[in-house]
Formats: sequence, structure tokens, C-alpha cells
Amino acid sequence: MKSRRFLKVRHFCEYLAFRSITCVLGILSARQADALAKRLAAFIVHVLPQKLTRYKVARENLRIAFGDRLTDQEADRIIYGMWMHLFRMVAEIVVLPRKLVRENVMDVIQFRNRHGAVQALTSDRPVILLSGHYGNWEMSISVFGLFGFPMSVVARPLDNPYLDAWFERFRRCTGHSMIAKKGAFNRMASVLEAGGSIALLGDQDAGTRGSFVNFFGKSASTFPTIARLAIEYDAYIALGYSRRLPDDFQTHRWSRYELGSEAIIDPHDFPDGDRVTVITQAFTSALERAVLLAPEQYFWVHRRWKTRPPREQAPEVTKQAA
Repeated sequence: MKSRRFLKVRHFCEYLAFRSITCVLGILSARQADALAKRLAAFIVHVLPQKLTRYKVARENLRIAFGDRLTDQEADRIIYGMWMHLFRMVAEIVVLPRKLVRENVMDVIQFRNRHGAVQALTSDRPVILLSGHYGNWEMSISVFGLFGFPMSVVARPLDNPYLDAWFERFRRCTGHSMIAKKGAFNRMASVLEAGGSIALLGDQDAGTRGSFVNFFGKSASTFPTIARLAIEYDAYIALGYSRRLPDDFQTHRWSRYELGSEAIIDPHDFPDGDRVTVITQAFTSALERAVLLAPEQYFWVHRRWKTRPPREQAPEVTKQAA
């Protein structure tokens, strides 16, 4: 009982600290938020111990993705850019509900390959809107809501219930509903069966039960659930992204983004063979193409290639047995 009370107090204090920060961020201009993000990114990269910032993980991921094509200096610039982008993204999320409205969307968003996504969303078939930890994924969800395309957003609830409630209100303010990631299959299936749309990020390591497909030329365990749902419920998979564009604070008072549709994947186009693996590879390759547009906007610090396929584990198992 005592530990539960302590945890509740700690969560509330964390929430107060978070709301204090959001209040400060909420009064900053885009130019000021950019300047602050640069300073915070420099602190993360140059001051904090690398163990705390997962620098080695990010550097290894960049080595896997780009090999010898990146120098150490270029890799460090990408890592610095990643942190700067993430800090700016947090600042933008805070003000998104009051600064991004349907009337000014065209001033903030530039669309790429919009026709395919709109065609899928206005068809009589369900849609799985898929992206990765790239660009401002929260902004893309908000834009779909503003234009009358409500989604069931799949996400892991935060451990802090106060923070989790804040982010749920943020996502619901443009008409979306939430699905908790753990045990989400049945609820996702119900939404798709009813002809609805779901939105989720599909670029995290899926463990030993995942489908192994190539991501930047190396096998990566990827959730096969997405492809299975698309096949079973005849759903389109729309792989999209929201990429930050170069700043022009002289002309625009806020950051500008490209909301792009990299691929519209129709299960009907994959009638033969191991359809799940082929479709999983198709959307993973589409995400790779999107990331290459702005590598510094991808979240390189999660261990995307953590789980290895059995063929790569076999020599190690044999060695240990010996």
C-alpha cells in the first residue's frame, strides 16, 4: 500500500514537471524552439555520457544501414540531427491542437503522392495506415483526423497514467480512438472487419516470432501481424510519413512538413507464395525509401536489428555447445 501511494505521488510529480515544460514550450515561437532544440541536442551529444544517450546503438545502426558510405563525422551529424528533430517534435506536439487547424493545413503541410492514399481511404475497403519512428508521426495522424479520416491508433500505454491520459486526449482531439498495443490483435481485427482504419508504427524489433525481411540490406525481425490482417480483411496498407522540410522562418512562422505516401500496398497484388513475408518486405522497403529522404529524422537509438534469424544464431549455439 505504501509503495503504491509513493508510485502515485511520483507519477503526479512527473506529470507536473511535464506540464510545466509544456507550458514553457507552448509560448515559444518556431524559431525559439529550433534554437532550444539545437542547444539540447548539443548537450545530449557532447556533454552526457554516451551510455546514457545510447550513442553506440545509434552508431552501430548507422553502420548497418550505410556501411562505409558514412564517415564518423557524417554519422555524428545524423545523430545530432536526430536529437534536434526529436526535441523540436516534442515542442510541436505541445502546440499542435491549437496551431494546426484545417484552415491552415496547406500553409504547414506539403503533400506527396496524395491521390493513392485518398483513393484508399475513400474506398469501401479498410486501411492500415503504417509508418515508423520517422519524422513527426503524430502530426500525420492529426492531419488525417482534421480531414475527416478517423483512425484507431495502436500505441503502448505509458506507465504514468497522468501522462498517458494527456497523450490520449491529444490524439482524441482530432477524432481518433486508442487501442492498447498489448493484446491489440482482436480489437484491430474488429475495426478492420467493420471497414474502419487503424494507424500504427511498424518498425520495431518483433522478436523470434517476427518475419525476417531486409531493412537496409540486413535481416530485421518485423511484425507479420500487419500483413496477416491486410490479407484476412482485404485491407490496403498505406505506408506514409511526415518529413520535416527545411526551415524558412522569413516566410513561414511555423515548421513545414511533407506528408507523403510512399506506397499503397494491395494484398491482391500478391496472390502467390508466402504472401505474409512478401507484403512485410514491401512495406519495410517502402519505409526504408522514406527514411533515406532524411536519415536524421529517423529514431536510430532503438535496436531494430536486435533479434537475429536462426541461420545466424546457429554457429553461436554450436560454439557454446562445444
